[in-house]
Amino acid sequence: MKRLSVLLQQSLLLMTCLLMALEAVPIDIDKTKVKAEGHVEGEKVENPDTGLYYDEYLRQVIDVLETDKHFREKLQTADIEEIKSGKLSRELDLVSHHVRTRLDELKRQEVARLRMLIKAKMDSVQDTGIDHQALLKQFEHLNHQNPDTFEPKDLDMLIKAATSDLENYDKTRHEEFKKYEMMKEHERREYLKTLDEEKRKREESKFEEMKKKHGDHPKVHHPGSKDQLKEVWEEADGLDPNEFDPKTFFKLHDVNNDGFLDEQELEALFTKELEKVYDPKNEEDDMVEMEEERLRMREHVMNEVDINKDRLVTLEEFLRATEKKEFLEPDSWETLDQQQLFTEDELKEFENHISQQEDELRKKAEELQKQKEELQRQHDQLQAQKQELQQVVKQMEQKKLQQGSPPAGPGGELKIQPPGEHKAGDAPQHPVGGDQPLPPGHVQEPAVRTDQVHP
Repeated sequence: MKRLSVLLQQSLLLMTCLLMALEAVPIDIDKTKVKAEGHVEGEKVENPDTGLYYDEYLRQVIDVLETDKHFREKLQTADIEEIKSGKLSRELDLVSHHVRTRLDELKRQEVARLRMLIKAKMDSVQDTGIDHQALLKQFEHLNHQNPDTFEPKDLDMLIKAATSDLENYDKTRHEEFKKYEMMKEHERREYLKTLDEEKRKREESKFEEMKKKHGDHPKVHHPGSKDQLKEVWEEADGLDPNEFDPKTFFKLHDVNNDGFLDEQELEALFTKELEKVYDPKNEEDDMVEMEEERLRMREHVMNEVDINKDRLVTLEEFLRATEKKEFLEPDSWETLDQQQLFTEDELKEFENHISQQEDELRKKAEELQKQKEELQRQHDQLQAQKQELQQVVKQMEQKKLQQGSPPAGPGGELKIQPPGEHKAGDAPQHPVGGDQPLPPGHVQEPAVRTDQVHP
């Protein structure tokens, strides 16, 4: 499975080295002990992050495929063209049921994750009626038309997407670094505009002093040269410089014993050189620039040594490079502080772009402020109407009381006692024969005449 891992991670030839058990190179320990102990078989080693947004999904798929004996055997005999053409992906139909079931589960989890990301993005702009199926088309590392099962097409798309994305990864990093440097210079110039002449001169003087201090460092050996590798051999590996041997050096720094020096293993070789120029404790040293320097060193060595351009250095390629004149008599290496990273025209264009963005943000802020003021006005208007209505109700209650109308109860009901429900002792006493009307349904008894004589 190492061959697939090699090919997946490499940008030009599918970069499949994600399957390798990569680990950080412990360059600050005595390598004589490493050579004696060797690599521990079966040891769990963490892979470096590829920087892809589907990195975890890619790793999990690879881990599951590694467990299938048939697929692993086919992979050992497959060449790069078979992987690029998708022929290897068709072998997925022959893997075990358990592996296919696990791959189906991983794909469903990835689709669910992407849908969640889509929803979060749409919610942030208050969009409704999300068509997840349509939006999933933007993700090219899986077949969105079949969200439930992992098919050969999914493996083919995953490999091709990783290849394309990783091919452009270094280029994107260079572009981001350039923007970072231009932003630094833009902010510095903008700050100088806020100062008076005397303070501006002091700041300019300080800036030049910091540049000079940063540039005052020991000689940086040309990456991949004999002097540079011998320095690692002596200071990092703790070996006698007079006994430098390229073949032994290669095996020492092929940390995972896969027969290749990959990009991470190469970059680790430049740490000693970078420490000559950059120190995180120094104000004048920028660690972002240090990582850019490391990237450029690795790219340079790859261009010089990697003959078949698969972004892996084999022992044969490494030994052949040590026979070149450039290995023994390299040109001087220019660090970033010795290079012009951008022109004034590029900086001006960058500043214009920033200005446009600021104008757009300013307009949006003004629109939001207007919306806020309008909402506040409507709120104040509603509050005024509410208070006005409350005042009218209060005036009506007072008017009723003044006219003798029964006051209203808590629920608005009138406080009136219905007929026939007077309390005991409160009923009116009407004299017999009086003029008061009788209650409805009451029949008056005829009065008894006292002068009538009964027989």
